[in-house]
Amino acid sequence: MRKLTYLAVFEPTETGYSVYFPDLPGCTSYGEGFEEAQRQAADALGLHIYGMEKDGDKIPDQSKEPQVDPETASGYMVSPVTIFPDIVRNELDNRAVKTNLTIPAWLKEIAEAQGVNYSKVFQAALMDYLGINPSSMQGQKQ
Repeated sequence: MRKLTYLAVFEPTETGYSVYFPDLPGCTSYGEGFEEAQRQAADALGLHIYGMEKDGDKIPDQSKEPQVDPETASGYMVSPVTIFPDIVRNELDNRAVKTNLTIPAWLKEIAEAQGVNYSKVFQAALMDYLGINPSSMQGQKQ
């Protein structure tokens, strides 16, 4: 399983820690305590890498020594943050998303009277329409 580790700069603030990744401009986070800042940094890193991969951007190599911004507050710490991009992608690609659809009122009344689960019916119908075999999609992007 692919694993990525980047060095993060944890900068103390009056209310916690601001976090940035020198190798990944724009990837920032915050936490009220150091442990929360570490968790939030891992989430931010995972989302940032996911977005870069979705956009087809080149993922930069991890540097051995980060280029700390000279404006970083004194007392900062540098710590590695590790993610597993395939797990992040699987979680994000398979999360439930809401979508609207329109059906005739009479059909809705009959369906509700019979306790129809719209999400389940729509998923099954869409997979059938697209020719997707649900059993072949176990653990994959659906």
